[in-house]
Amino acid sequence: MALDPFQPLSTGGLAQIDQRAREIFRQIVESYLATGEPVGSRNLSRLIPMTLSPASVRNVMADLETAGLIYAPHTSAGRLPTERGLRFFVDALMEIGDVNERDRTNIETQVMAAAKTTTVEGVLQEASAMLSGLARGAGVVTATKTDPRLKHVEFVPLEPGRALVILVSEDGQVENRVLPLPPGLPTSALTEATNFLNARIRGRTLGDARTEMENLLAELRLDLDALTARVVEDGLASWSGEEPGDRKLIVRGQAKLLEDLRALEDLERIRLLFDDLETKREVVDLLGRAEEAQALRIFIGSENRLFSLSGSSTIVAPYRDGQGRVVGVLGVIGPTRLNYGRIVPMVDFTARLVSRVLGAPGVDAA
Repeated sequence: MALDPFQPLSTGGLAQIDQRAREIFRQIVESYLATGEPVGSRNLSRLIPMTLSPASVRNVMADLETAGLIYAPHTSAGRLPTERGLRFFVDALMEIGDVNERDRTNIETQVMAAAKTTTVEGVLQEASAMLSGLARGAGVVTATKTDPRLKHVEFVPLEPGRALVILVSEDGQVENRVLPLPPGLPTSALTEATNFLNARIRGRTLGDARTEMENLLAELRLDLDALTARVVEDGLASWSGEEPGDRKLIVRGQAKLLEDLRALEDLERIRLLFDDLETKREVVDLLGRAEEAQALRIFIGSENRLFSLSGSSTIVAPYRDGQGRVVGVLGVIGPTRLNYGRIVPMVDFTARLVSRVLGAPGVDAA
């Protein structure tokens, strides 16, 4: 599995720190990832596979702190890795193996079962929920908005001036939109619009249906009530007006982020992350950066503007369609102390498996 290359950390020669400092730093990071707690020199001297006194460990920790890799959250406390330190760990020290057999089985079972019983979007939703459960973070997926073939359209009155437009595609996808109505529109006009469209759109894509309706309405405007014609036009426009290539965002498992909170700061961080996830346009833009790279990407904390306040990490990988084109990304958003060594291969494996389900050529999930 090839990770996308990252920017050099600094000109300070972090890659040249000696083996003793690397081992101490590794123990600090692994302790943080496991517990979320700072670790002190006395405990480190017992954990590292070499004989060093607590005083010697403290000297090394001081050097690591000067290099910007660790910091003390409180006076006289142990040390935690900085975001810079986590990036160094991920790039230079982390050992990435294969997906363990239990995770592999869970992923394959759920994704392949969804592929047999639901739509492509259903497969993506299952993948997002599954990653959330296994990674204990929020599972996220972006997907290209498709132009499905239509099966049924219905206009349902909600209140004066508004109606619900329900669109059902042949592959089972259902979308609902609220449509503003022309003043004085009778309920019968909604029924007429529903009947008019359903007699003509079945089996056509949105783009085809809209073009055909525009041409047909121009011919029939004298015979079709003007208000009904407007409902027909606006109803189709409410779907087919998006720019090509728009993305939809699927997020599952936000509640997982509330588990294992250890302090009020954690709760505030999660609140900020929830706010971030609500800003879906920015999430899609962020994940688009991974899609453009066409390789697995890891964003840590303030490396992305969107999650800079919540201090979250994002691990995402692109997936491909039957023509081998990258059509979206999937992955996990969670705290910076995600289990990177486990989640990175899991996200990569899931992206490859979804690509295989979508018929991408030459993709092996193994």
